[in-house]
Amino acid sequence: MAGIRIVDMDIYHPAHQVDNDFYIEHFDARGVDIRGLLKALGRDKRYKINNDDENSLSMAYEAASNLLEKTGLTGADIDLIAYASQTPEYIFPTNSLMIHRLINGASHTICIDSNANCAGMTAAFEQVSRQMLGNPRIRRALIIGSDYVAPHASPDDPVYYANFGDAAAAVIIERDEQATGFIDSIYQTDTCVYGNSLFPAEGLAKLGQTGVDAGAFHVKFTPFDDSICVDAASESILTLLRRNEIAADQIKAACFSQLSIGNIRAVSENIGIANDVAVYIGDEFGYTSTSSPFIALHRAITSGQVERGDKVLFWTVGAGWQNVAMVVEY
Repeated sequence: MAGIRIVDMDIYHPAHQVDNDFYIEHFDARGVDIRGLLKALGRDKRYKINNDDENSLSMAYEAASNLLEKTGLTGADIDLIAYASQTPEYIFPTNSLMIHRLINGASHTICIDSNANCAGMTAAFEQVSRQMLGNPRIRRALIIGSDYVAPHASPDDPVYYANFGDAAAAVIIERDEQATGFIDSIYQTDTCVYGNSLFPAEGLAKLGQTGVDAGAFHVKFTPFDDSICVDAASESILTLLRRNEIAADQIKAACFSQLSIGNIRAVSENIGIANDVAVYIGDEFGYTSTSSPFIALHRAITSGQVERGDKVLFWTVGAGWQNVAMVVEY
């Protein structure tokens, strides 16, 4: 039976880096102390776009083109492009179609955009892997995750304004008769906070009626305790590992959502993963949402923590909320 293996991956982030002091001063001027929030989330620095030329699509293209150059592949070698973003630069045409144009893709290539919010790239990887297992005509897929949240964050909202970083990740996966690769996945959905993160705040339907008001196109965020996902995530991950007969100590890298270091530590403890196995890059990159588990994987690969044949566990959570976990053999 064929497997779906990771060929290689790469990332892109803007050159400009901002540390906590910028945001602390910003909110101090508004009479809001965010020091405790930043410490709880584990933030220190993040890369930020500071020009008019970059956006989620341009970052995605940079990550994808870097990866193609690195692997010696071309756009013509790709059978499927999946683009995951909750802040796509365009609603239509699909951003994957634009990537296809930029990399000179082949005419038979499938181009799809997907959005599972912060869980998007992990969900796209899982869905594409399962599609490839059922369709042998798809030999190779390019999956890209990219978010540029800053333009849509209210300057009065500490969680969205001070927490996120800008970055993209790209990964190529391939059908291989000799590989294991993708092993299994599990979803856990609870819609109890489905209305706590709304974007655009007033919905798209009112755009043509009221014009483009800056506030109407910010994220409308109602604070809630994000740790509510920890127990559900832990339970579903344990189910995933149990049904595939994988012990916690067989996991060489846990590439989790970088939303909160507290959640990473709590889930790791619940499932028996050591702190040094759970990769944390949120202090350097900020929260890059959809791409964050894959930027963690990139760090695990480049640091030597993960080698070919090692098992890697992914977990992430999307607004609303939805836990997605999967296990792969790198």
